[in-house]
Amino acid sequence: MGQRKFIAIAGNIGAGKSALLDFLTSTYDVAPFYEPNDENPYLKDFYGDMRRWAFQSQLFFLSNKFRIHQEADRMPGVVIQDRTIFEDAEIFATALHQMRKIDRRDWETYWAFYQSILRAIQPPDLMIYLTCSMRTLRKRIRLRGRPMEQDIPLSYLKRLERLYEAWIENYKLGEVLVLDSDRLDFVSDLVDRQDVRQRIERLLPATLNRSGS
Repeated sequence: MGQRKFIAIAGNIGAGKSALLDFLTSTYDVAPFYEPNDENPYLKDFYGDMRRWAFQSQLFFLSNKFRIHQEADRMPGVVIQDRTIFEDAEIFATALHQMRKIDRRDWETYWAFYQSILRAIQPPDLMIYLTCSMRTLRKRIRLRGRPMEQDIPLSYLKRLERLYEAWIENYKLGEVLVLDSDRLDFVSDLVDRQDVRQRIERLLPATLNRSGS
């Protein structure tokens, strides 16, 4: 399939990233890379005491995402990633720093590591940013039933949303495609699925091969 192409899917908790990744993986001949939530040994402690464990948890996510990104960079063909290393730092770690869960000394250590990583990786060729309403986010979080997500405050989701909007507005490392997952049903609506395919293929011409073709 030629040189490596990297598609990344970004968006708030419950925005539909996993659903879009599953759709694209079933549609195209691509290699998926998933968010490694279940592998984080600090996550349970973090939810019990954010101030004590935020730095360790975020550092694990950052280093693990760096490893995943390196693996993706080495793969031929097209790879798709669910949640990016940029979101780890620019959204989630930044939010925790703003909320004073990560102090200044730890933040400076974290941010210096992140900047070193940015110099060592290739950015995605296409960043797909999913957006939707707070009402939809909360409904999806409730329906998927992940125990650690059920008590997420609305104020936290709104903080993440503000950080996401500021980040994507200033993102200049590659092509950006914004999809409203409130309005686009890429799980079951054939017209919407075709629309999403066409938008992606326009930005990555002669790159994506259909699965089974």
